[in-house]
Amino acid sequence: MTSSRLKGFRDVQVANIGENTLILRSRTWERLKFEVEYSRQKGTTANSYLIQADKKAVIDPPGESFTGIYLQQLQEQLDISTLDYIILGHVNPNREVTLRELLSLALGATVICSRPAANALKSAFPEWEGRIQAVRFADTLDLGQKHQLSFYTVPTPRWPDGLCTYDPATQILYTDKFFGAHICEDALFDQDWKKLDPERHYFFECLHAPQAKQVEAALDKLAVLTARCYAPGHGPVVLYSLSRFTYDYRKWCQAQKSQDLKVAVLYTSAYGSTASLAHAIAQGLIENNVSVESINCEVADPVDISGVVEACDGFIIGSPTLGGHPPTQIQTALGIVLSRAAKTKLVGVFGSYGWSGEAIDLIAGKLKDANYSFGCETIRVRFSPTVEALEQCQAAGASFAQNLKKTKKLRTFRRVASEAKINRTEQAVGRIIGSLCVVSTRDLDSHQGILTSWVSQATFNPPGIMIAISQEQNADLMGEPGEQFVLNILEENRDLRRYFGGQSRIGENPFTHLGTKTADNGCLILTEALAYLECTVTNILECGDRYLIYAVVDQGEVLELNGVTAVEHRKSGGCY
Repeated sequence: MTSSRLKGFRDVQVANIGENTLILRSRTWERLKFEVEYSRQKGTTANSYLIQADKKAVIDPPGESFTGIYLQQLQEQLDISTLDYIILGHVNPNREVTLRELLSLALGATVICSRPAANALKSAFPEWEGRIQAVRFADTLDLGQKHQLSFYTVPTPRWPDGLCTYDPATQILYTDKFFGAHICEDALFDQDWKKLDPERHYFFECLHAPQAKQVEAALDKLAVLTARCYAPGHGPVVLYSLSRFTYDYRKWCQAQKSQDLKVAVLYTSAYGSTASLAHAIAQGLIENNVSVESINCEVADPVDISGVVEACDGFIIGSPTLGGHPPTQIQTALGIVLSRAAKTKLVGVFGSYGWSGEAIDLIAGKLKDANYSFGCETIRVRFSPTVEALEQCQAAGASFAQNLKKTKKLRTFRRVASEAKINRTEQAVGRIIGSLCVVSTRDLDSHQGILTSWVSQATFNPPGIMIAISQEQNADLMGEPGEQFVLNILEENRDLRRYFGGQSRIGENPFTHLGTKTADNGCLILTEALAYLECTVTNILECGDRYLIYAVVDQGEVLELNGVTAVEHRKSGGCY
């Protein structure tokens, strides 16, 4: 490495990685930011991608640290004014600087992103609201020449607007924050992938270990794709170790879930400073073999917060100060904690502020008044965190972990007693039975089927039903009022359930070998079903780990007058 690189040298490496596809790697050999994820000081790359087919699309332009040199290099690859699409895996204030420049140069370009990202961008760029297009799970975009991109929403607490993009023409999966590493080298691909293992694992622990549950859900969504390589937002393109790296992600997620102790880190962040503190504290906990579940209270449902707080062994709350008070979301979370969390749990408080930091003192005071024990000193950081402040947060996380372990025997006893009670409750809940049904949905020419017994009649007038469905069951296909589906009610002693799982897969048609006919709403009716109902979604409510979907029955018919409804019997209410 030359001395110029050591003294702040930055450049953009351009290379071909597939048909009509370039990578533009903005590179620095220095520590780019103060955040913990960069602390190994191996440099980093901000990877952007350019697809030039009949239509031209840029994927994931870099943050403001590289805006100038990136746009200069991009202009050498094409006339930016001819750019058609700018696709974003996530948005943040850092990336918005480059995006603003791009939009001013590419006046005909449309921004493609997830719905949460679109909402944020419309607030940041109200003058360009008409140029921002939100996509949903499995939506497609045809660039021509077989580059028909498909999009996969992958929300996590840290990036609730997460979006991955797949190009079947090149079999490249653009993974944004997944499968990356902060390391800067000349090697474009991962030929020497074993040498990358320490950087990859550290990247995962800093960014994804606190959100392992959501990462596993994302991996399940992406597993249906036939990817030749991963194109991440940072580090080498993953070509030679794709299967191994995917396995590693699963293994690392499982390792988090198998820890004996778990701490919830709840936070909101007005300008990103409190979030940086949260990530540093989480890293200190993880390095001491404590599982972490990060909860971004700005996007988390109160039901989810309640469940995590009740299940964890301790929790740490972080808040900025806005107008002398915590944000509304933190006030809500604090209310849940005070009403639902056992007083034997260890707690902690942290936050950033610009002037007086009243929110931090208010939260700490409420917890002290409620007789909670603190597992670490309260952390107060003024303005943006420094390297020293982040190191203090890591140390606080480590201290919290050690104090938590000191009470492990007591906690283990309490948990065993609690689990015995829960098991009895789950057995009782499992005695609730339901009609075995197949929900058939349609996405353009693709048909999916979901096996479920979580269906009940909800209203007489109009006739309506309620279905409980998880995100992993492609709830997106019924996730908006006006969406239509068919509820096929199965008949006892007809073995139709083996064709369907609890989770449908995009691109697979389980109806291929079954007798079907098309309903008026375009979805499929199983001709061997006992009865069917054609339905239209009118209301959706997110509850716990399921979405409750209320739908009005438009029409229906009994296909076998003498048949008996198939019923699902369960032994436990803790699983399907």
